[in-house]
Amino acid sequence: MTLSPYSEGRLANMKSMAHQCGFLSIRWAMKAAGYADSDLYYDDLGKPHLQDGRFISITHAHGFSGIILSGFPVGIDIEAQRTKIQRIAHKFALEGEHQIGPDKEHDVAHLTKIWTAKESMYKLVSEPGLSFLNQMVVAAFSESKEHALGRVAHQGITRHFELRFDDFEGYTCGYTREVHQS
Repeated sequence: MTLSPYSEGRLANMKSMAHQCGFLSIRWAMKAAGYADSDLYYDDLGKPHLQDGRFISITHAHGFSGIILSGFPVGIDIEAQRTKIQRIAHKFALEGEHQIGPDKEHDVAHLTKIWTAKESMYKLVSEPGLSFLNQMVVAAFSESKEHALGRVAHQGITRHFELRFDDFEGYTCGYTREVHQS
């Protein structure tokens, strides 16, 4: 794999081995999808783009990495299912989004889905200052909790999203696409 001079500089400035591994694993995933490092660039907000106009979103967490490529805007996020999420849920989840019950393991998985949903919508929308708590909602989970609907209300526009989830090895991967605006 060949890195662009820009990417070589970024990699050299990363002090953490975990960040270096995440950075390189994304480049390997891109290579597997037929893209070179030089096909990727970032805008002023740090959002990744591809030179050919296709859409990309990137994620990595604790040894897992992923990309999603599409002909339309998409967002992706991977998070570990950790109990810490219960302590911070009030910062990102509305009361109606999380119904905390006696099954703590279920609650962690459910709250992680809400977080990955909001993070993937945020990556797609890319609006600085967007509030996960006040401007983003995850609703209408399917019975299997593999699908949900979401919306982002910002600057007088409401955007609606289809959300999907995959759980594996104590992690949740959430990914999204916009279905319409109102």
